[in-house]
Amino acid sequence: MEPAERAQAARDRVPRLDPYGFERPEDFDYAAYEEFFSTYLVILTRRAIKWSKLLKGSSRVQTSMTAPPPSPSLDSMPPPEAGMRVPPVTPHTGPHPSYPPADLRSMRAVESQAGDGAGTLPQDTVKRYIRKGVPLEHRARVWMGVSGAQAQMDRNPGYYHRLLQGERNDSLEEAIRTDMNRTFPDNVNFRRGADPCLQKTLYNVLLAHGRHNQGVGYCQGMNFIAGYLILITKNEEESFWLLDALVGRILPDYYSPAMLGLKTDQEVLGELVRTKLPAVAALMDGHGVLWTLVVSRWFICLFVDILPVETVLRIWDCLFNEGSKIIFRVALTLIKQHQAFILEATSFADVCEKFKEITRGRFVTECHTFMQKIFSEPGSLPMTTITRLRERCRAKLLAQG
Repeated sequence: MEPAERAQAARDRVPRLDPYGFERPEDFDYAAYEEFFSTYLVILTRRAIKWSKLLKGSSRVQTSMTAPPPSPSLDSMPPPEAGMRVPPVTPHTGPHPSYPPADLRSMRAVESQAGDGAGTLPQDTVKRYIRKGVPLEHRARVWMGVSGAQAQMDRNPGYYHRLLQGERNDSLEEAIRTDMNRTFPDNVNFRRGADPCLQKTLYNVLLAHGRHNQGVGYCQGMNFIAGYLILITKNEEESFWLLDALVGRILPDYYSPAMLGLKTDQEVLGELVRTKLPAVAALMDGHGVLWTLVVSRWFICLFVDILPVETVLRIWDCLFNEGSKIIFRVALTLIKQHQAFILEATSFADVCEKFKEITRGRFVTECHTFMQKIFSEPGSLPMTTITRLRERCRAKLLAQG
């Protein structure tokens, strides 16, 4: 069969919509995808069987390092009034952290969605399973468990709905409403004519979070993250608590008005590249390309609308469990894998374009291999190194004003 015929045959067999409701782009390589998925389907089936056995008879998933310490219930609080700051579930103070303090890293069990039952799952086992991929049917349960979002929701029954009943905040509501039609126009579930239309669900989640964390309110980029959470959980309240886990604990200060955490981590990536891939760092310096110009959307959107959907979800599996270090592993892998290609750049614009191109193609589509690479390609990446670089980069940014 000729290549054109093979491509057309694949186009006829592969659905136009992916499993999450996204339309495949016009330049989508159906033949390459079909070849990949025929192999990946075997892996998915095997992982689904293993996960079902792992979770069978166990209603508890161990929380990871990203989970918060126990906090008082917020259920007794009155609905937030205009101008009143709602205390976050887990206050963040001091330098940009990645994980809770060491004494909070103990293996604390969290009730999962399965209800009461016997046994908890060892954290090292869950970590190994998560790195190999969480099946779609278990993804919401696992994310809720390892992030601590399930525990927060259980401790605060009714809190989400009380937030939705709070007094109006016109500026917050307008900012969210402005981004509704910009959120996943290529996804049939977010179009106004959809039944049900997820725009209302997305609006509610972002509004509740803006009232809950008034220090952040709403920031562009959060709409894409919340949208993915809704597609996976199919549950407003769970999506809210997962968004709180990301914004409040896993990625502190990424979405605050000054975005100091986001700016810090972009600089940290630059320092890591300088150490591990000095030729790329020299190229960036030579053409005067700031890291924020080429990777800001990687960080602020957590690779949504940048990498293929299934690859993003595999990254998020690990992000919820292991924390923000995963973002550096993904970024370093993308750059290292395409180092020779990037080094061909001959101008400022060329560098920027090549950083766009490295997020496309077979390497990022084949998500299982890609995830194996992120734990091998960057080499050693101890948390002590990241913490030290964060402190240095944060101080430098603050000194610059």
